[in-house]
Amino acid sequence: MIDALNGTWPWYIAGPLITVVLFLLLYWGKTFGVSGNYRTMCSMLGAGKSNKFFDFDWKSEKWNLVFILGAMIGGWIAHEFLPSGQIPISEATVADLQAIGVSVGQEMVPMDIFDVNQLFTLKTIVFVVVGGFLVGFGTRWAGGCTSGHAITGLSNLQLPSLIAVIGFFIGGLLVTHLLLPYLVAL
Repeated sequence: MIDALNGTWPWYIAGPLITVVLFLLLYWGKTFGVSGNYRTMCSMLGAGKSNKFFDFDWKSEKWNLVFILGAMIGGWIAHEFLPSGQIPISEATVADLQAIGVSVGQEMVPMDIFDVNQLFTLKTIVFVVVGGFLVGFGTRWAGGCTSGHAITGLSNLQLPSLIAVIGFFIGGLLVTHLLLPYLVAL
């Protein structure tokens, strides 16, 4: 059982599971997405008094907060009880990362970037603060996050979601191939 949970699941298991979840959400009139939780949390904290965007019935969205809580608990369980190790990535990716100065070891993430000792370096500040701002801005501008557009929007055949997903991929490719080598060198 632990081996099944620790490895990656093949498409013929993960795909139908996602389909069942989406069908159930659609059946109950809900849409999947993570970024909507920020709006819900702001509304819970009273932001609706000063901004109309946050003035809505947040209790109708508490199911999504439970989803996020479950994701955090699942991550903690996986960290605490499942064997840790490196996610298998291609040799070409390892070579590309090493070429720009990122060492790939047995950790889940490259410690050159994500180690606690790197927390207050210029590189980490750029990754976290600037990257976080751009992700938040892009999520709001695109009307949703990658999971909402790519999973719910595409399954509902929404053209704006297709455009957003294409934009996410193009942006990710551009940053990975053109910007990341300079950011890692900071």
